Amino acid sequence: MTDDAIGEELAGWGKVAWLETTGRTSGNPATAAVGFVEESDGSLLVAAGSESADWALNLHAKPRCLVTISDVVGWYDAMEVTGAERDRAVVELILKYGTPAEKLGRGPVFRLKRQSD
Repeated sequence: MTDDAIGEELAGWGKVAWLETTGRTSGNPATAAVGFVEESDGSLLVAAGSESADWALNLHAKPRCLVTISDVVGWYDAMEVTGAERDRAVVELILKYGTPAEKLGRGPVFRLKRQSD
């Protein structure tokens, strides 16, 4: 099973978010499975483990993305978060996902806000 297939399956179970961004160079759709924390307002917090994570660089270039979690699909706008909000997001993601998430904090952190339908 490929990493993409595993990511899609985990997103189908609601364990991760399946993120579709627009390639910053190619303009083509690019996908990634990312850990997330859902906030009380419905927004999602996501964090990259590296400054060079393609999905994060894509969001910097074009912040609109399509997110699938379980059977819920929607368009979101990404905004990078900093300071205390960033630190809180990293801690929450590590607590949710455990040690494999320990690289979080080395890359950008985003708040994904759902677009109105």
